Amino acid sequence: MRARAGRAYLAAALLAVLAFVFLPDVFWLPTVWQVGVGYTAAGAVLVGVRRHRPEAAAAWYWLAAGIAANASGIVVETVIEEVHGSVPLPSLADIGYLGMYPALCLGLALFIRRRNRSRNWPAVVDTSTISTGLGLLSWIFLIHPPAADPDLTVLGRVVSVGYPVGDLILLAMTLRLVLGGRGRTPAYLLIAAGLTMFLCGDVCWAVINRLFWEPGGWTQRLLASVFLAGYVLLGYAALHPSMCVLDQEAIGRPALSRRMFALLAGASLIPSALLALELARGTVTDGPAIVLGSVILFLLVLTRMAQLVRQVSIQAAKLLELSRVDDLTGLPNRRAWSAELPAAIERARRDSTSLSVAMLDMDHFKRFNDDFGHLAGDRLLRSAAVAWTSELRAVDQLARYGGEEFILLLPGAGPVLARQVLDRLAEATPAGQTFSAGVATWNGRETSDELVARADQLLYAAKRAGRNRVHADSVALQTTA
Repeated sequence: MRARAGRAYLAAALLAVLAFVFLPDVFWLPTVWQVGVGYTAAGAVLVGVRRHRPEAAAAWYWLAAGIAANASGIVVETVIEEVHGSVPLPSLADIGYLGMYPALCLGLALFIRRRNRSRNWPAVVDTSTISTGLGLLSWIFLIHPPAADPDLTVLGRVVSVGYPVGDLILLAMTLRLVLGGRGRTPAYLLIAAGLTMFLCGDVCWAVINRLFWEPGGWTQRLLASVFLAGYVLLGYAALHPSMCVLDQEAIGRPALSRRMFALLAGASLIPSALLALELARGTVTDGPAIVLGSVILFLLVLTRMAQLVRQVSIQAAKLLELSRVDDLTGLPNRRAWSAELPAAIERARRDSTSLSVAMLDMDHFKRFNDDFGHLAGDRLLRSAAVAWTSELRAVDQLARYGGEEFILLLPGAGPVLARQVLDRLAEATPAGQTFSAGVATWNGRETSDELVARADQLLYAAKRAGRNRVHADSVALQTTA
């Protein structure tokens, strides 16, 4: 029912936006229509908050306040025009129009804070890079001209500059929200689309003003409908059920895709393109701004590269660790253990010390799996790994060799000490289980492969002899009575 009501609002509101383009210019009808769409959208946000009760209700209230402020500016502008015949710059209407920016940015800041509880520095750098490039464009074409216009008063310059600066901040906040992570719900996409409509409308008006063009009725209606569509999208975002999870922490971090790479590259090339444009004109009037933008972008690119190198290093270290650790027991795997054995043999040769290798195989493990299930078998292997590790010396190295087989490296241990270690392991084996083992002591000439092969042969000799026993070289020893 609630979802149907939200869709009904969306359909009716978009129909109202479409109808606005064709409204007759009769007295205050267009103004009432625009303000009605705006206030209805703000009301829809309040209804959505009351209906869905999100945790970040304050963020939604700020969005509603921004919509209402912008719509109120339309009323004030119409009154001024009716009274004075024209709207001066600045006017009281600018209070409402400009009031939209801090309200929307505060709402976005609350969403960003809740969606990114852990610091996401790559997203910050990407946002800063794109915003710096577009900010340089905005400075040269939208901010600097009115700021240096001698025909405007100081307050007029401040107000004129306020619009592109507000758009730039709103753009940066929107980018930060979009680049903050995955987990993009319909409400999230609707908010991003609504803010994009506001930005597109402002950019169109900025270009029109720079061209000193006085748009006619149809053009004004089309531009106004862009803002109205932004109102509607924000209102529907609050009515959508997914608005409750918009403030939840973002899942993961988006990778540096080809599209994002191209966007960052384009933003980084903006200073060079602007410098080339001014050189083509014959005068460089914004040299300091271009130099400053270039330096900032260069530092941001270096920062992003350092982040990528660090990320690759961390991932490589994790992959190396995963390639050397058995994921079931947490012990070193066969590859990691085998890499340690040649070094241990070299130390034994150099120091003239003993070295033994033991192969262990859990007895009747297949039957245990058949009786209790594979999950129980996995738990047994994990428990055995923990129990056996606690009985080993600090220099001993236990690894999972494969299946229910384990292999043990015993530096400094001859046959007697190796047997003592295995007796402790036999007593610690969980769930009343037993194991068979073969222990081979290095003879001073064997390679690592030959030593392991001999331990493996002794293991199978122990299994053929009845299991639950240790074979050390050619001597069979019973582990338990």
